[in-house]
Amino acid sequence: MFNGGHVVIYSTDADADRRFLKDVVKLDHVDAGHGWLIFALPPTEIAVHPHASSGAHEFYLMCDDIHQAREALALNGIDSAEVVDEGWGVLSSFTLPGGSKVGFYEPRHQRP
Repeated sequence: MFNGGHVVIYSTDADADRRFLKDVVKLDHVDAGHGWLIFALPPTEIAVHPHASSGAHEFYLMCDDIHQAREALALNGIDSAEVVDEGWGVLSSFTLPGGSKVGFYEPRHQRP
């Protein structure tokens, strides 16, 4: 029925965040016109969690080795949060230049 998904990150500095995703995270991208970059994501999954209210969404990048990912970010001058063991995976995060926090984790759960 559907052929993909589209994630939107709202930003106070969209140009800086686009440069970050292109140059630091190195996501493949296309220019949709006038420098408006649309980025490809690696294979992605979706989970539905119980919550007191609807409408909240979260976005995480996934990695095979959280420590290696943190080192790669550090080589680009990007600080990341200390690793937290959540049971289902080990989690960290970094902040985009526009101020949005992006979580990333090394999953311990099976992948679809």
